[in-house]
Amino acid sequence: MTSTPDPFSASIIPFEIPEQMRSLAEKGVSQARDSYAKFKDAAEAHNGTMEAVFTTANKGASAYSAKLVEFMKANTTASLDFAQELFGVKTPAEALELWTSHSRKQFETLTAQAKELAELSQKVAADTVEPIKTTASKYYKPAA
Repeated sequence: MTSTPDPFSASIIPFEIPEQMRSLAEKGVSQARDSYAKFKDAAEAHNGTMEAVFTTANKGASAYSAKLVEFMKANTTASLDFAQELFGVKTPAEALELWTSHSRKQFETLTAQAKELAELSQKVAADTVEPIKTTASKYYKPAA
C-alpha cells in the first residue's frame, strides 16, 4: 500500500506573493478604506443636514400656523365688534357709514396680514434651505 502525499502537509513548497502584487493589494485596501471614510463622513453630514432642514421647516410651519391663528382671532374679534356696533345704529346712513369704515379697515388689515404672511413664508423658506447651502458649500467649491 502506497500512501498518497498529503496536499496540506508541510512538504509542499509555500507559495509566496510577489512584492509588487502585495504592494498593489495593500494600496487598493488603503484606497478603499479612505473612500469608505469619505463616504461615511458625507453620509453623516447629509443626515445632519436633513435633520436641520426638517427641524427648521417644522419651526417655520409652527410659526406660520401661530400667525394664522393670531390673524383669525383678530379678524373674528373685528367682525364681532362690527356686528355689535351695527346693532347700535339708528339710521341707514349710519349703518352705511359704519359698513364702509369697517370694510376699509378690514381691507387694510387683510392686506397687511397677507404681506406679513408672505414675508414669514420667505423667511421660513430661506431658513429651511440654509443648512443645505452650508453643507453644499463644504463639498462643492466653485471652480476658479
